[in-house]
Amino acid sequence: MNNTNSSDLLTHGEDRVSGVGMRATAILAYSVLAYFIGVAGLSLYIFGLAGLLPLGSLMVFSSNSALATLINIGLILFFGLQHSVMARPAFKAWSKKYLNPALERSNYVLGSGLAIMVVVLFWQPLPSLVWQASGNVAAVLWGLFAFGWLYMLAATFAINHFDLFGLRQAWFAAKGQEPAPITFKENWMYRFSRHPIMLGVMIGTWALPTMTVTSLMLAVGMSLYIAVGVYFEERDLIKQWGAQYTEYRQRVGALVTLFKR
Repeated sequence: MNNTNSSDLLTHGEDRVSGVGMRATAILAYSVLAYFIGVAGLSLYIFGLAGLLPLGSLMVFSSNSALATLINIGLILFFGLQHSVMARPAFKAWSKKYLNPALERSNYVLGSGLAIMVVVLFWQPLPSLVWQASGNVAAVLWGLFAFGWLYMLAATFAINHFDLFGLRQAWFAAKGQEPAPITFKENWMYRFSRHPIMLGVMIGTWALPTMTVTSLMLAVGMSLYIAVGVYFEERDLIKQWGAQYTEYRQRVGALVTLFKR
């Protein structure tokens, strides 16, 4: 009897360890998948702007400019709602009731990657050319384009790239540990810009040697989203960090600090 009980306990113990291992593997796999989908979505956006993908001609639904404009507006609203809703504390608190809290950020990255893919794939063409630079001017614009996206990438590492994209949380959850809380720091470009990631996106979106009406509408739409998104993010950051962020906000500009205060 005792031998049987010991054997049962050992078997249950092994099953429990196996279950924990499978859960840890699933958490890490999901987080890594979400990361790569998020990166893939951003890459599609960058390649589309650069002309490496046929932006506005992948899935054309109408040659009518008015209808194409309405479709594009709907795509921007879809993207903005996904970003804004999933980034709000109320949605995060709700999602943690039903989903693994450690994957909250990964869910956001996954949703964002899929949303920007939808925007790029279904973006509709609009006629006419706004500008087309050549020579040194085109070279300067290409340089700014590359700088904007590299600046954005650097800004993610200036805070915590792996936390921002959900990998850090998943790693600790897989080990059965709670990650140490992220502290408020003014690293690198954050000493001169409160939202350098958004600044990089703005530069990369507008610094195009060839700007068509198709890409112009995307640039305008993304710029409007950034303006709205920064407004709501600032409110959340003030609630999160209190006087510390308020003082920081008084000293440092949202995108660029023109004059030190």
